[in-house]
Amino acid sequence: MEFDFVIVGAGSAGCALANRLSADGRHTVALLEAGGPDRSPWIHVPVGYFKTIKDPSLNWMYRTEPDPGLNGRSINWPRGKTLGGSSSINGLLYVRGQPQDYDHWRQLGNTGWGWEDVLPYFRRAESWEGGASELRGGEGPLAVARSNKSWKIVDAWVQAAQHSGFPYNDDYNGASQEGVGYFQLTARNGLRCSAAKAYLKPVRSRSNLAVLTGFLTSRVLFEGPSAVGVSGYRNGAPVEVRARCEVILSAGAISSPQILMLSGIGDGNELSTHDIETRHHTPGVGKNLQDHLQARPVYKCTVPTINTRSRGIWNQAMIGLEYLAKRSGPLTMAASLGTGYLKTRPELSTPDIQFHIQPFSAENPTIGVDDFDAFTASVLQLRPESRGEIRLKTGQIADYPRIHPNYLSTTRDQQTIVEGIRMARRICRASPVADLITEEFRPGSAVSDEDDDALLDWARETATTIYHPTGTCKMGSDPMAVVDERLRVRSVDRLRVADCSIMPQIVSGNTNAPAIMIGEKASDMILEDARA
Repeated sequence: MEFDFVIVGAGSAGCALANRLSADGRHTVALLEAGGPDRSPWIHVPVGYFKTIKDPSLNWMYRTEPDPGLNGRSINWPRGKTLGGSSSINGLLYVRGQPQDYDHWRQLGNTGWGWEDVLPYFRRAESWEGGASELRGGEGPLAVARSNKSWKIVDAWVQAAQHSGFPYNDDYNGASQEGVGYFQLTARNGLRCSAAKAYLKPVRSRSNLAVLTGFLTSRVLFEGPSAVGVSGYRNGAPVEVRARCEVILSAGAISSPQILMLSGIGDGNELSTHDIETRHHTPGVGKNLQDHLQARPVYKCTVPTINTRSRGIWNQAMIGLEYLAKRSGPLTMAASLGTGYLKTRPELSTPDIQFHIQPFSAENPTIGVDDFDAFTASVLQLRPESRGEIRLKTGQIADYPRIHPNYLSTTRDQQTIVEGIRMARRICRASPVADLITEEFRPGSAVSDEDDDALLDWARETATTIYHPTGTCKMGSDPMAVVDERLRVRSVDRLRVADCSIMPQIVSGNTNAPAIMIGEKASDMILEDARA
């Protein structure tokens, strides 16, 4: 099989790339996805993330190494393994990040990645239900809607935050991110809008686009310094796909660096331990790993939440009937409803923490919710300083790499998560939400607000990922950079990376929207270079 462009990974960026690169019909495109088609109904029902997150046919089911920052705990790292990638199993939350995030990328030497440069791609991607404006797109393939779900406990939290001195923000993807309000989600008419639904479904009939599922890419093929294709396994059988123009890795922050290392691009000393011949010594591959770590305070309350609303066959049947009849109700809910972007220190120019307010609670959401009414006031640090790494376990693609997040390894990260927990408590002491709370269930009164060490230890014992791994093939010009500002892998030809692994610094928010933007922008750069 031979194509002009070969894209590895049909996730958020890969789907956008496949659509745009095949649009004018001049180029043939192959999109390779290790998972299967996105046929599961739980992908398309918004609340289906409760099901898909524990389904190994749809989720890679990664798990971290024991992490010192989490008191030696290993935690699950879900990543999508189907058409649409993680956009098919995520919580549907649509967040661009702060303009300053992208201006910082540009200040690091990445020309073309400032806010004014990337905003047109965010606008091109989205179909915002509020309509087009200078900041929002109205005609893109990706449906973006306001949350239309109202839960009394979430509304009370948003009001309490305002009573605590934080401004209301009707559109955190607009002129300013700061404030409290409600999440936007990638959904329309009660159905998820994944990257596959937005970008692939409308163009699957294109004769110049081949979508190959069940294709596990093991390495990039080279002739001299040039990438000429990939090899791997399709449904267990060895197979190669050749690329006349370029290979683009869009396999995500775990798989993209793994494929590069298995192809001989990485730290030569590490590669040699797995008997991999070094094609080019690129020590930054797999390094610079960043993620958002969430602490999850839980409050028992006197009003109904998902915990009891979804209990029992009768309630579940009524929820199902409401969805079938009206495409409304709890089954259309995103992973979080209320949100806030706030500052832990007054001297900061932009927010450094994000809240996810959920009208349910669970010690482990993959097992089930608590058996009492409660809500969660999850809080995370937007721009962690801690850096981890992805390392090969073996020289075989079937063996998952070792994931070392290195959470809470800096003093600033520790201080920020502690202050974020304090802010969660402070807001929950304000009316009207305080009037509905009967007890702080987690961390509970035994953990004093005045005891930094106790708050930090509670975070280390209970905090978990909010599923935003980034940075492992970072863009830049320093010795640890993997790709340049046009996403070309350094020191080789005809090979790019286009996914969240190229972020030099994680964005201030959820990562699905930026991943799609990266795919959109990469497609223009690739086509420009093809015409040159």
